[in-house]
Formats: sequence, C-alpha cells, structure tokens
Amino acid sequence: MSDPTTPLEETEARIARACTIAQRDRDEVTLIAVSKTHPVEAIEPLLEQGHRVFGENRVQEVKEKWPALREAYSDVELHLIGQLQSNKAEDAVALFDCIHSLDRPSLVKALGKAMEKAGKQVPCFLQVNIGDEDQKGGCPIGEVPAMLERAREAGIPVVGLMSIPPFDIEPAPFFALLDKLARENELEARSMGMSSDFETAIMLGATHVRVGTALFGDRG
Repeated sequence: MSDPTTPLEETEARIARACTIAQRDRDEVTLIAVSKTHPVEAIEPLLEQGHRVFGENRVQEVKEKWPALREAYSDVELHLIGQLQSNKAEDAVALFDCIHSLDRPSLVKALGKAMEKAGKQVPCFLQVNIGDEDQKGGCPIGEVPAMLERAREAGIPVVGLMSIPPFDIEPAPFFALLDKLARENELEARSMGMSSDFETAIMLGATHVRVGTALFGDRG
C-alpha cells in the first residue's frame, strides 16, 4: 500500500490503524469531516476523493454552502454537530441527515413536532455533558435515562450518545464513561473523538468521529 498523500488518506490510515489495534472492522467507524466555517473550495477536494459525510454547526451556513454541492453529489450526508436552537428545529430536520446535539427537553419537544410535521425521521444522538462543565451544552449524566424516554415518547429516533470531553484533560476516561452509558442504555452509537484524540476514542468504542483540523487545517 502506498503512503498516504492527502489529509483524507492520512486520516483514513489513522482510523484503519486504530481499528486494527482495537480489533474492530473499519466499517464500524464513520468519519465525519467537520466542514464548519470552511468554504466550498475546501470541501470539494474531499468530495472528489469520494468522501460523503460532513459535519456542520449552523443551519444558515448549510443553506449558503450546500445546495449546489448536494445537487452535484446527491449521496452526501450532513450531520449537525453544533448546538441547535429550538426555533431552528424545522430547518434542521429539513437540512440534516443526523443531529448530534439533542440535549434538553425544549429541543426534544421542538424536534419531535418538526419531525412529525415533515414526515421525516432524523436519527439523533443525545449529547451528554460528560465532564459536568457549566459552559458546555449537553444533558447531565444523571438525566440521560429520563431524557431518552422523553425523546422516544416524542417519536425521535435516538441512535446513540455524543460528548465533547473537557479541554486539556486526558480524554480516555470520558470516552470510556460515554461507552458505558451507551451500553447501559442499550444504544449502538457513540459520537466521540476529534482530530487530536480520535484513535483513543475508536479504541474505546466510538462509532462516529468528528474530524476537522486533520482534514482541513486550522480555521482562519
């Protein structure tokens, strides 16, 4: 096998190595290319190389950037990885194929109504405030079972848990805790791990890794 020559090839090689070490199949891990704040010109090379799963933070940015790209590449999957305001729920259901930031009762209510109105079921991750940080979104750990029940009652398909560990602290214990919470609540998916730590996340059960800097470089 030739040495990787593009950021996407290098990232794929890192994921493959981590899966081999963890004795997992490569197809168990979805690479989400975090394209938030990056222009169309930066996204097109990844599309041309065959990548199709991208992560965005804001409804408005998706409206501006993605219509033409999705026309050209109809099999693109867009994942909402940023915080979602309840009043943007209908837009999110219309624009995204997966939502990673379900985190509070008001959003459960808004998304449930939006999905029913649109006749569209969008898979969601429940975001967990895994480090109990005041400044971060996410459901408190102790409220995970109750929030999952609320979501199911609202008709929202919750497929897994998502978290962002505290900055500058070893992430492995937080990844292990999210994996444990997912198993306890019989959820298949774990959205965890970014450019600096996705190998660790994969070894601890990640099914979706959210990688921006390793693919696009630092944002300006």
